Amino acid sequence: MKKQAIVLLADGFELVEAMTVVDYLKRAGIGVTTVSINEKDVMSQSDVYVRADEIYSEGITPPDALIIPGGAAGAKALASHDGVTSLIRRAAEAGKIVAAICAGPTVLEAAGVLDGKKGTSYPGFDEELSYASYEDGLAVTDGNIITSRGPATTIFFAEHLIRALTSDKVWGKVEKAILQDRVIDTYKS
Repeated sequence: MKKQAIVLLADGFELVEAMTVVDYLKRAGIGVTTVSINEKDVMSQSDVYVRADEIYSEGITPPDALIIPGGAAGAKALASHDGVTSLIRRAAEAGKIVAAICAGPTVLEAAGVLDGKKGTSYPGFDEELSYASYEDGLAVTDGNIITSRGPATTIFFAEHLIRALTSDKVWGKVEKAILQDRVIDTYKS
């Protein structure tokens, strides 16, 4: 059965972190639905509108992965939305992947799912997070919690998500299709 993911959006979300993840997950054969807590048209922090697939409703069932992009204003809006924090708690308790990047881990903090976990975030948000261990990694996986640092680490965030939801082989195909394998090889030389 095809894995399913939801990317939660609120006005002020980080465009690169949301849309790169959507694109790469779809390339991996994962079903992705964007869900807005505002209107269907959601304004990114860089003033680009994105049309969400759905508007949040209380009846949402936690999918295989729940993903929160950064963008301070978007993260703040998601963190203060009781339905979103409840959905995150239900997903985490069910062992589903709960992932956040940049300022997004503050939403996981508001949901109370970071205690005892290691993770990362955009620099400066570490003081707001109750990780057992704060890591400087580009992306960090601890059980079903995946976190990452910011726009430049989005590919690594997507990699962790794809590997967790599918396999190393599927990630290898995506990595080759987006030329990430060549970028890494060039960087190493």
